[in-house]
Amino acid sequence: MTELIARFKTNRSWNLSVISLGVISGVLYLFNLAGGQRSEYYASIAVSMSKSFSNFFFGALDGAGNLTLDKIPGSYWMPAIFVKLFGMSTWSVNAPNAIATVGLVLVMAFTAKRLFGNTAGIIAGVLIAATPIITAVARSNQPETFFLLMLGLALNRAVAAFQANSRRSLIAAGAWIAAAFHMYMIEAWAVWPALIIAWFFTEQKLLKKVTDLAIAGSISLALSLVWIVTVWLIPASNRPYIGGTYHNNPWEMVFGYNALGRFSATSEANSTTVTGLDYRTFTPPFGGTAGIGRMFNNQVAGQISWLIPATVVAIILLIWMKQNRALTIFLGSWFAVFFAMFSAVAGMHQFYVSSLAIPMALLIAMAIGAALRVNKPWLLLLLAAPTVIWSAGMSQLYPGYFTSLPYVQAGLLVVAIGLILFAGENAQKNWQKVLVAFSVTAAMTLTPLAWSVDVTNHPSSINPAAGPTELQFGGFAGRPGMGGRPGGNFGGPGMGGRPGGAPAGGFGQQDNTALLKYLQTNRGEFKYLLVTFGAQTAASFTTATGDNILPIGGFDGQDPSPTLAQFKKMVKAGEIKFVLMGGQGRGPGGQTQTGVGSQIQNWVTSNCKVDVNAPTGAGLYDCSPSY
Repeated sequence: MTELIARFKTNRSWNLSVISLGVISGVLYLFNLAGGQRSEYYASIAVSMSKSFSNFFFGALDGAGNLTLDKIPGSYWMPAIFVKLFGMSTWSVNAPNAIATVGLVLVMAFTAKRLFGNTAGIIAGVLIAATPIITAVARSNQPETFFLLMLGLALNRAVAAFQANSRRSLIAAGAWIAAAFHMYMIEAWAVWPALIIAWFFTEQKLLKKVTDLAIAGSISLALSLVWIVTVWLIPASNRPYIGGTYHNNPWEMVFGYNALGRFSATSEANSTTVTGLDYRTFTPPFGGTAGIGRMFNNQVAGQISWLIPATVVAIILLIWMKQNRALTIFLGSWFAVFFAMFSAVAGMHQFYVSSLAIPMALLIAMAIGAALRVNKPWLLLLLAAPTVIWSAGMSQLYPGYFTSLPYVQAGLLVVAIGLILFAGENAQKNWQKVLVAFSVTAAMTLTPLAWSVDVTNHPSSINPAAGPTELQFGGFAGRPGMGGRPGGNFGGPGMGGRPGGAPAGGFGQQDNTALLKYLQTNRGEFKYLLVTFGAQTAASFTTATGDNILPIGGFDGQDPSPTLAQFKKMVKAGEIKFVLMGGQGRGPGGQTQTGVGSQIQNWVTSNCKVDVNAPTGAGLYDCSPSY
């Protein structure tokens, strides 16, 4: 204990600063989280996964383990553990994301510190914490933040690898990339092109470079594929149906639906006529049109673009100042690859771009640290000036939303200029350098930080996005006088939008009290409390009861599981009584049932009876043999 206290005192300023950074970011992400919103769909997955180890491993969509969600379940393992430990609540499914994001902020701080000291470390953490979309997703239960944390840890080890030309650290970086793959699949591998390119710029013999990459890459690939290979080797009869696929195949789910299927906006084929090479596509409609300007359109710009100009300047400055060429190339290539990827993908949620903030934050912190190290503080103005100018331009893109803050940013920039002139190029006093660094950082981050703080005023369970409420639905009306508060009636396209922004289906919390009471009173000994078409409809019943709810067709009702023959077998076996036809199985894109879902609906309407005793308008059918 005495030794720990001595170590703390030795670097007291850093320890107090990083503790303060963790506490402040924790408040930002955790404040009133229990009173916020949750995605009922993802909450229901946490409930289902918490019911058994099998459900936990496969990522079961329902308590009985019939189908999986349409992703590798890594991002849901911790929420499932929280539900198991603390019970189902908005807090228990949202808090893991918030805690993971605090972890990311601290990891970024320690990573920058090892390069350019305490000031750069705190600045990197502040830049991450001030990124609006990171705050928005941190306060939700959408699957993103554990992916970001894994990327942050991969970056930390990559920095160590470039500092010491260390094969061991490179292997560790690859292992964390593999962990990120289990959180968000192929997007994690997009780090590898940058890592490969940059490694060839390290000061080593060519053979060692190739050997290092071959070993680290092979280990990373093997670790990445553990879940896919394990699931693939288990007979289909002994595991759930793999969501998001036509062929019940984890390879198809990961590399078709969640990779190639995100770059194609073509309509899906009817699931009864697909060929062996077909895969499903899914392109969320929230990021605007694909193209080089996507990061600057009104759907995405306010989430991530604040520091893009400064990032480009930071790359140029780091090259000019000759600061660790290989590491600069790595981070610059990471930024370029992710920028291109998000610009090209056919459709996306805004929160996909949050991973872009990781290389951006470290590049800017490095440029600030390097400029101070070589006693050229005026270089910091080259980072801040384009950021302030871009913030002023953004006020035109979002009229009435924190539009006065760019003027304050400009004032802070003037303060920074005064401090630089006061300190002079040859200033040696640390406090002068720290003041200059943080005045520049404040000038760069004031408006995005205000957007981040404002997220607490209008949480979103559907599509987390900072800024005006309309951005959560993929658009912005641009009304003056919004003052950073939620407003307007808006029904997002393809989301089953409701006036006033009320979510449809399983994305938001639903009040099914009367129907639930009826189902539980009249259920009998049947295995399933209810059958629905699509997991969006099933979700609120799952979170309310923790019971077996069978979602025909999985996430959006389009998975060919269970088949009509399997469904009839379950009815005959006395497992199914109540089938909910209300909503006609419309998923998040508003699509009606096709293929197997349509067949089952037709069979139910022809062979089961409408339950006239159910609450009015429920659309409940009784398929029990007793009728």
